[in-house]
Amino acid sequence: MQVEADVYDRNCPSRQVLDRIGDAWSVLIVGALKIGPRRYTELAQRIPGVSPKMLTQTLRGLERDGLVTRTVHPVVPPRVDYELTPLGRSLLGLVDALKQWAENHIADVVEARDAYDARATSQSSAVGA
Repeated sequence: MQVEADVYDRNCPSRQVLDRIGDAWSVLIVGALKIGPRRYTELAQRIPGVSPKMLTQTLRGLERDGLVTRTVHPVVPPRVDYELTPLGRSLLGLVDALKQWAENHIADVVEARDAYDARATSQSSAVGA
């Protein structure tokens, strides 16, 4: 099916995909799966702060979009593995670039936030004076 893509069109399915792959939890999950299949608990441990509900919802969304596969192994207790599909692996360059950028520029971002907060505080003080 050929779809004319335009992420700036709110009704375009590409906007939904951009929302999915731009979501912080999706980026972290894709990055965590870079080394290979992982179990749900391994993902939860690798990504501190993600709630079980958000992890489950994000994994389902990634699976629905064809970025992740879910394999249930018929053992007791049941074992479920998540793995990137070839389509999901195609995101690794972008995810790695985002990770690298965030880690390389966090000091700049913190400095900018502090400067912004200082200006906002002084402006609100001036208005209240």
